Amino acid sequence: MKKIISFLALAVAIFLAGCGDSTTTQKDSITKIKERGFIRIGVFSDKPPFGFVDSNGKNQGYDIYLAKRIAKDLLGDENKIKFELVEAASRVEFLVADKVDVILANFTVTPERKEIVDFALPYMKVALGVVSPSGDVVSDISQLKDKKLIVNKGTTADAYFTKNHPEIKLIKFDQNTETFAALLDGRGAALAHDNTLLFAWVKENQGFNIGIQTLGDQDYIAPAVNKGNKVLLDWINNEIIKLEEENFFHKAYDETLKNIYSDDIKPEAVVVEGSKI
Repeated sequence: MKKIISFLALAVAIFLAGCGDSTTTQKDSITKIKERGFIRIGVFSDKPPFGFVDSNGKNQGYDIYLAKRIAKDLLGDENKIKFELVEAASRVEFLVADKVDVILANFTVTPERKEIVDFALPYMKVALGVVSPSGDVVSDISQLKDKKLIVNKGTTADAYFTKNHPEIKLIKFDQNTETFAALLDGRGAALAHDNTLLFAWVKENQGFNIGIQTLGDQDYIAPAVNKGNKVLLDWINNEIIKLEEENFFHKAYDETLKNIYSDDIKPEAVVVEGSKI
C-alpha cells in the first residue's frame, strides 16, 4: 500500500509540474540561446531572393538579412547563427521538434498555422500569383479547369487551391527547384506561388508571364517561434518595432531585392516596416 501511495504522489507531482506556468517553462529560452552561443534559425535554401545558398555555400537573401540582425542584437555577432535548411512543409515540424528557435523561411501567417506556432509581427507582404508560359498565358482561374497546376507542398498556394478549387489537379513538390523545373519541363499548365517570388523568377526566365498577379487575400510573412515561447516572441516583436527607427526593412529591400525587382516593383508593395500594415 505504501508503494502505491508513493507512486500516486509521484504521479501527481509530475502532473502538477507539467501544469505549471508556461512562462516559467519558457522564460529561459533566451538565456539558453545565449548559453549555447548561437541561435538556430530555419531558412530556405532554394527561394531566391528571400532565402538561398549562393555559389560559395553562404546563406543569402531578404530573410537572411533579418536573421543576421537578430543574431547581432541578441548575441552581439551576426555570425552566431546556425542556419537550418527547411522546406515549406517542414517548417512547423522543425519548430515543434525544437530543431530551431525561430523560423525565417518566408512563412506566411495563416489561422491554421497560428494554432500550432506563434507568429511575431510581420515584416513583409505577400499574395498568391500564377505564372505560365507566354504562349499560353493563364489569366483566369477558370482556364485551369481539368489542367495541371504546379505547387509546393505545405504552402498557402497548396492550401488555397485544395480548399477553393478541387476541380484543378495539383502536382506537388517539396522543393522550389523541383517545382520550377516541372514548369520549365511543361509538366503543368501553370505554377502558383508567392507573387513576390514570381516577380523575381520571371525576370530571369524569359518565355513566362505572371498572368494572375494577385490571388486570394493580402497576406503577411512573419517570424515564427514555438507555441508558448512568449519570452522569445516578445523579444522579436520589440526588435521589429525598434528596427523601424532606422528604416531597416527598406534597407534590406535595397540590399537583397532592388536589383532583381528594379523599378517594376515598389518597395511598399513588399516591405512592412515596424509591423505597420
